[in-house]
Amino acid sequence: MKLPRLFFVATMAAAMTASVPANAADSADIPGWLQKHVGTGYGQIAPVVLERARALYQQKVKAGEISNPCYFAKDVTRPSGTNGVATPRFYVICEEEKSFQAVSSGYGNGRNLKKADFSNGRQCAQNFSNAEGSKLTMGGPYVTAETKTSFKGYYEQGGKKTPFYRSFLQYEGEGETENAREREIGGHEARFLKWQCRFKKEDSPHADEEGYVPFGTLVNYTGGRSNGCTTWSPSETEEVLPLADGKPTTLYVYPESRDIDAVANAVTAGTSLSKAGVYWNAECLKAIGKPKFWPKSQLQPIIDDWRESLPEMAPYVLPICK
Repeated sequence: MKLPRLFFVATMAAAMTASVPANAADSADIPGWLQKHVGTGYGQIAPVVLERARALYQQKVKAGEISNPCYFAKDVTRPSGTNGVATPRFYVICEEEKSFQAVSSGYGNGRNLKKADFSNGRQCAQNFSNAEGSKLTMGGPYVTAETKTSFKGYYEQGGKKTPFYRSFLQYEGEGETENAREREIGGHEARFLKWQCRFKKEDSPHADEEGYVPFGTLVNYTGGRSNGCTTWSPSETEEVLPLADGKPTTLYVYPESRDIDAVANAVTAGTSLSKAGVYWNAECLKAIGKPKFWPKSQLQPIIDDWRESLPEMAPYVLPICK
């Protein structure tokens, strides 16, 4: 299994992590070939992230719930990119094949409402939640489920109108992530079709009752923000999705609410993260000040009130393409 290799530059070492629990890096059962990928440098996986990802994977294998030789992990504390290049923070680990790959991935953009601003910037994630409609990332354990491919519309490619299909890998969560299906949380490529108009194509199986299909511009947001899902570049998606299509595996997303609260408390108290035994990417921690977790019980009523306050609007009808 080979994934697109990212270009690693020595100067990227500046994107280091603030600290790591001392004992997390010393798991005796981590094989030697994998140990070299463990660390806080660019393209490496932080010890605590790997430790928890491996534990989740081994637990599910032992329980007979999965048999996939590969498992996934994601570190949302890392920045989106450096010098215009998307930063690797999603990991594909296949221990039987002794394969480790780090690729880019998006995180939830959140919302800025009158009663609460829980939006995230383009470079670093500050806000996290498991509230439905929050458009935020929720850390914790997941198991991949079914993959669905849907038609999004047509776009211009090589002078021809080309159909765009996007596959979506559904996640099943546990504990604080148990509403992953309700939130429609999963993985897909970081492209969407920005609709502009509709044109007649009666022979298309996707045409509406009047024979029209949507047309728009294809937007690539690799390494950027999502609505809470995991996103990959188009080329990386072609490699990652087949690994889990019909073959459930585990995904561990860091940080969980306990990590977010612990880091926030340490920052507030002026305690170094190393002394507190917690981990966050140093570049992003400097950028955001401190992270915040918005529990569903607190944020859901705010989102629901905002939705109820929205005026009723007539369904939007796309104009006919000229």
